Amino acid sequence: MRRAFSERPALGVLTGAFLIAFSGILFRESHVSPTTGAFYRCFWALPFLLALAIWEDGRLGRRPRQVRRAAYLAGAFFAADLILWHYSIEYVGAGLATVLGNTQVVLVGLLAWALFAERPARNALAAIPVAMLGILLISGVLENGAYGSNPKLGAIYGLLTGIAYSGFLLAMRRGSEERGRVAGPLYDATLASAICIVPIGLAIGNLDFTPSLEATAWLILLALSSQVVGWLLITVSLGRLPTARTSVLLTLQPLLAVIFAALIVDERPSPLQLVGAAAILAGLLIASAGRREPAPLETVPEH
Repeated sequence: MRRAFSERPALGVLTGAFLIAFSGILFRESHVSPTTGAFYRCFWALPFLLALAIWEDGRLGRRPRQVRRAAYLAGAFFAADLILWHYSIEYVGAGLATVLGNTQVVLVGLLAWALFAERPARNALAAIPVAMLGILLISGVLENGAYGSNPKLGAIYGLLTGIAYSGFLLAMRRGSEERGRVAGPLYDATLASAICIVPIGLAIGNLDFTPSLEATAWLILLALSSQVVGWLLITVSLGRLPTARTSVLLTLQPLLAVIFAALIVDERPSPLQLVGAAAILAGLLIASAGRREPAPLETVPEH
């Protein structure tokens, strides 16, 4: 199986995107609070990631200190990302919240420009108004009866999710100088994220350390499918595919999230909200159009 994914990186990307598409639905099915879901997604992934990190270190040597520091910083951003995304799911649904979170493909270029003076390409700048229009339509401000208990707040949380996830990806990129090292940094980031979520959850007051057995089963499935298998499959395959092709393949992930949410948990976005979701997906494609080099880390989808 490993050889199949190595020789066919598009298969790895598609399989990973398919698995991650269920993330929001699995969180909804667990019926736990946003911080509880975020903590246990990381907690249950740690033993598996640790085993993979030890195996990886055996091949490549111990992780350099700068790689670990960058991963710890990424973990702090990922803690914020998961909590914000879970709140977005509660207010606007798993499908639309997943689409909103994927705005990181557009936002990460702006943050890299502001923080590291990496001027984004013209197509990345052109994608911004398209994606912003999509966020506006999903928020429901232009209609009555938009889907979600509070779509405006859900859109705000979704946008903040994209910003937090951009910080996660930029920090991971800063610490990924060594080619082929994936599991170790992801373990460090996941560990840091779990640690950071605890004080946040205690401050908010909704972190539950004793979820039901049924909720625990859903959260273990979430951790293994998304945090471990899905994320690793996509990141390992990225370097073998050009950015433009990868972006087209990964657009399948938020699209599937909307479809699966409608089929499995009966989410029914309004027509305008669906147009907004399509606009965001178009923005993701525009942001990566015309690039032929291997796909960068920031194309890893949410979540």
